Order: sequence, then C-alpha cells, then structure tokens
Amino acid sequence: MTDLTIKLTRIASRAVQKAQEENRQKGIPNVYVINGKSVWQLPDGSFTDKSPF
Repeated sequence: MTDLTIKLTRIASRAVQKAQEENRQKGIPNVYVINGKSVWQLPDGSFTDKSPF
C-alpha cells in the first residue's frame, strides 16, 4: 500500500469508530454484515440477527 492509502485508511477507521461510539451513546444500534447476513450490535453490547426496528 502507498503512504496515502495507509493515511486515508487510518482516517476512515477513526471516523467509523467515532460514529459507532456516538451511536452507542445515543442508544442507536450499529449494523454490520457478516458472511452476507445483517447483524445488529445493540447499545448494551449484545448482538442480534433480528432487526431492532
């Protein structure tokens, strides 16, 4: 990877971590796709494959 790619990846990773933490503080679940399946991380830290909405 080039230096620019590494820097941009770090910036993006920090932005995602910040957004995830803000969601937890506001009580909003984070959603991920794992092996093609949607999984929600609830604000209490638990995971579910059922939509919390």
